Amino acid sequence: MDTEKSVQETVQEGYRRIAFGDVSDPIRLLFCEEITPRMLKGMDLFSISEIKRLKGGGMEIKFFDRIQALQCMQELEGESSVSGFYQALEEGAKALGNE
Repeated sequence: MDTEKSVQETVQEGYRRIAFGDVSDPIRLLFCEEITPRMLKGMDLFSISEIKRLKGGGMEIKFFDRIQALQCMQELEGESSVSGFYQALEEGAKALGNE
């Protein structure tokens, strides 16, 4: 159960980073003249879903959908509420069975 909870928390945190994350590093990347591996290592690029180098020398950056991330967070939150309800029912049934 703890592993399931930690996985759900990890997923929630990922969606939270997509939904509310800062996009200043990806924007900075878009306007850089020269990109080095060291520079990339220090950037938070979690919100990027795709990067393309264009033939004309430019760059195209696509971001994950923030609205979709919020919807997924809401669905996960609903699931945890329901599972908590069922867990409480189970514990109540066990307690009644022990009496």
